Amino acid sequence: MLTTTSIPFLDVRGITDLVREDLDLCWERVLADGRFIGGPEVETFEARFAEYCGTEHCVGVANGTDALELILAALDIGPGDEVIVPANTFVATVEAVCAVGARPRFVDVRADTLEVDPDAVAAAIGPRTAAVMAVHLFGQMVDLDRLVPLVRRHGIALVEDAAQAHGARFGGRRAGSVGVAAAFSFYPGKNLGALGDGGAVVSDDAALVTRIRQLANHGRANQGHHLHELRGRNSRLDTLQAALLTAKLRRLDEDNARRRSLMQRYRERLPVGCVSVAQHPRAESVHHLAVVQVPDRAAATAALDAAGIGWGLHYPVPCHRQPAFAEFAEDRLPVTENAAERILSLPMSPTLTVAQVDRVSDVLSRAAGP
Repeated sequence: MLTTTSIPFLDVRGITDLVREDLDLCWERVLADGRFIGGPEVETFEARFAEYCGTEHCVGVANGTDALELILAALDIGPGDEVIVPANTFVATVEAVCAVGARPRFVDVRADTLEVDPDAVAAAIGPRTAAVMAVHLFGQMVDLDRLVPLVRRHGIALVEDAAQAHGARFGGRRAGSVGVAAAFSFYPGKNLGALGDGGAVVSDDAALVTRIRQLANHGRANQGHHLHELRGRNSRLDTLQAALLTAKLRRLDEDNARRRSLMQRYRERLPVGCVSVAQHPRAESVHHLAVVQVPDRAAATAALDAAGIGWGLHYPVPCHRQPAFAEFAEDRLPVTENAAERILSLPMSPTLTVAQVDRVSDVLSRAAGP
């Protein structure tokens, strides 16, 4: 059941209204052309998104989970392989590993950023390790200064899960431009969100991208529509979503800058006990989520509810504690487990106002008490 809040957790309708005229034109153009799968709109978006990410190639796919799975499949990662995954991530990251028959190896995260701990990755690397999932969580890229040399030294693939990091940078490099390939989601709530599901893979590896494109299109051979060289699947970004995403991409940097400004305001106004996730000094976050840790989450959420303020949890049950992945839970991961009891996601959208941030902060200050 949907409820109306005076400050929504995510203002999807307001974000859409920012580009409503452009979206109406996209709909009219696609409807008039009658090509609803493929076509120039998809090619245009792929070219522009690749350029935006600083990569050579882009393949539009059906969703972000498919993007991750297709990368792993194209890398021939499967049974007998292990993929290192931070336990603090959405389950889609783990689902993709399991879908190709590989084994997820869960590791802990850093206490300050709640992103994958390079020391934990180093300790988990073994003879069966085929890849590391670099999950750019909450809008911030992982510590690439430490992670990239590590994977290169061991000769394993770095796959970027950039579903929450559209436009984020680390050391000047965009999310998607560092690993062997990167997966993006365009779920409506993302910084670059479609009006439905959608996803993409970006990479500089032309051969890998060609294989991913084949796998995503029923394994069709490049030279023949009726020849299927691979056992593929149906995972394509549809024409309408591609056109809408191209229109929204034009204002992504502006919207991300607004998010950074709002997050800074949160940091200035939140009470002492409400600690926001830290930002690496070489990272430029796009603040997909405004995540904080609070000492008493029940009291904080009750106060927000009473004030008509939306909130979320990302993520209260870590992946290694999910029943679906219990067989892979080998160790306790104390940082992830402790954070899961304290994390709280506050309202964050480019349409959010400074006054609304102040109101959220004031409500949390009163809930924290003297």
